[in-house]
Amino acid sequence: MTRRFARRRVLGIAPLAWIAILLYVAFLLYPLVKGALISLTDENPLNAHSSFVGFANYAELVTDTQLLASLQFTIVVVVAVTIGANTLGLLFALLLNKGTALFRILRTLIFIPQVLSGVIVAFIWRSILTQDGLLNVVLLDLHIIQQPVSWLGTPQLATMSVSVVVIWITTGFAAVVYSASLQSVPTELYEAARVDGASAFARFRHVTWPMIAPGVTITVVLCFITTFKLYDVIAVLTGGGPADSTRSTAFYVVQQAFTSNRFGYSSAIAIVLFILTAVVAYVATALLRRREERI
Repeated sequence: MTRRFARRRVLGIAPLAWIAILLYVAFLLYPLVKGALISLTDENPLNAHSSFVGFANYAELVTDTQLLASLQFTIVVVVAVTIGANTLGLLFALLLNKGTALFRILRTLIFIPQVLSGVIVAFIWRSILTQDGLLNVVLLDLHIIQQPVSWLGTPQLATMSVSVVVIWITTGFAAVVYSASLQSVPTELYEAARVDGASAFARFRHVTWPMIAPGVTITVVLCFITTFKLYDVIAVLTGGGPADSTRSTAFYVVQQAFTSNRFGYSSAIAIVLFILTAVVAYVATALLRRREERI
């Protein structure tokens, strides 16, 4: 009876498990394996047949200056977004760490950019950052600038603008994670710190910061991952310009695949980007977990 009951339980769970496994294979494992196989060929949709080229595509990556430039831009944005989104997210979480209805509404409003499509957000910000956009109009009215600034027309300002937009999108997620982490901090710790005469900064340093360490790990790692594969905001906001200065690595992959029709080479770049993202995420997670243990 026990064996029969256990078998029934397994069979009852099996359909859901099989659906999950099939979805995992169909949408993750199969594309990954297929991409790895294509990266070893010179596949081109305009050619009827493709040839096996081994690791020639991977060897070309090392000398591709455009790829290296896109990777450099991606790393700059990743660092800027990770620092900016986590700093602002934590600041908003601390300011809105109240249980009243008003503060709950404000937390919801901060999270709205996260749930909007990246394409919609990029369209909104592109209208704001154009020569006759809202930002220049406001700055001119306040006499902060004397003439309109080309926020998307120079490499430096375009890079800064992209970083600001992605930070604006990601801050809401960081704020929600940090708000949840703050809610889990026992109030008794704050009361004990106040009794000991600890200042607000001391309470944050010795109570809040150690207790929200898991939240820091989550937001930092997810910022790394999401920004490394940044594409939609770039495509709408700058189109990779000016002079390809804001072309992310993911955007370069799409260009090579659908503009240059080099599916084999673009697959090689995608595989390398996947490995790089996985390694960075793993290292960051390991370091932050070790920090949690020390705290």
